[in-house]
Amino acid sequence: MRRPLAGSGAGMQLDQIRKPVAEELRLLDEVIVARLASDVVLVNQVAQYIVGAGGKRLRPLSVLLAARACNYAGGQHVEAAAIIEFIHTATLLHDDVVDGSGLRRGRHTANEVFGNQASVLVGDYLYSRAFQMMVDLGDMRIQAIMADATNTIAMGEVLQLMNAHDPDTSEQSYLEVIYRKTARLFEAGAQMAAILAQAPPAVEQAMVAFGRHLGTAFQLVDDALDYRADRTALGKNLGDDLAEGKPTLPLIYALSRATPEDAARLREAIEQGGLDELEAITRTIESSGGLEYTARLAQREKDLAIEALADLPDSAHKQALRSLAEFAVSRTH
Repeated sequence: MRRPLAGSGAGMQLDQIRKPVAEELRLLDEVIVARLASDVVLVNQVAQYIVGAGGKRLRPLSVLLAARACNYAGGQHVEAAAIIEFIHTATLLHDDVVDGSGLRRGRHTANEVFGNQASVLVGDYLYSRAFQMMVDLGDMRIQAIMADATNTIAMGEVLQLMNAHDPDTSEQSYLEVIYRKTARLFEAGAQMAAILAQAPPAVEQAMVAFGRHLGTAFQLVDDALDYRADRTALGKNLGDDLAEGKPTLPLIYALSRATPEDAARLREAIEQGGLDELEAITRTIESSGGLEYTARLAQREKDLAIEALADLPDSAHKQALRSLAEFAVSRTH
């Protein structure tokens, strides 16, 4: 895998990417706070806990940059970015319950603090709030795209559940899951930005391609980091995917090339879950070239994302989108 940027350098790079939409990001924070408000105390507590955890907010950032790169001059792209962030946050709340996760972004997950029931129900609240905001945008195409996207994400969750503990999961099946679970939301956000800008069909499709390839690259790197990142920087437990029996690409690739003895160990780890053999499995993944293969695919997706921007007019926002794609594959957490 190509050497990633050091943590501080990556942070500086992200700060530069955010610069062209710094004011919109400030407004985004205001919209998120205002739209989260509820007269139900527990909803406020859970929603503020998960959103307040921060994170890179790459999805809403990509919406803001895409809208401006398409020459959008209005202000609704901030609401659109908040919609994407709310849907993403809802999926995190639900994912952590399904996966039994206890740590995210370096602190306890909402389900660990408030319980599974509260996390699921507040996730539902965020979904419904997002759709209320879509109605306010007043564009039926956006509503249709986001309805399809959320349905695709839900089906991705089910597919991932079906693949769990299955050592015979194929690379194609894995790629289908990460498209549905991750890339589809990036794709929908970029398309929504183009629609708000009333971009011509060719530009809209270019933004769809950009979002899809950016999201795929991001998830490929995420899955590789589960086996090699610094735990403190990553903000979650290393080997979480293995503990949950998730056959991600580094593991799938290693399994297809391992010795019979190592393959048996990998298959058992996927079938049983757990981290008893994490060190040995990590060595097998590294020696098989699983991390390098995953990195090559991520680089290819990054290149395709940048290629999709070719026909957009040159601007600081277009350059920031290019840098965002670079950041997705160079990050350390």
